[in-house]
Amino acid sequence: MRFDNLFRVLKETKLPVAYHHFEEGHSPSPPFMVYLVTDSDNQGADNWAYHKRLNVQIELYTTKKDLATEETVESVLDDHRLYFDKVETYIASEKLYQTIYSITLLGG
Repeated sequence: MRFDNLFRVLKETKLPVAYHHFEEGHSPSPPFMVYLVTDSDNQGADNWAYHKRLNVQIELYTTKKDLATEETVESVLDDHRLYFDKVETYIASEKLYQTIYSITLLGG
């Protein structure tokens, strides 16, 4: 899958989603998601990146450990054959759980 298709795919979860962040004062109530490019993992030769890959982080925010919402997100990723690694943390200052899905996409 290419990066330019990811927003459409994430909208299939029916959760609010934005690239990188929601504007201050416009953040929806949890659960919601943001996604961002963390870095690239290109392959190249002769001063040319001939195979471009983007490492993307999809961040799910919830007010409690929410297995049903995680399953929704994971089902959409699985339906589109997107391999992911997952890690979670609790952000005490925000009182939110953050579940991060790391994926790699084609494109640059």
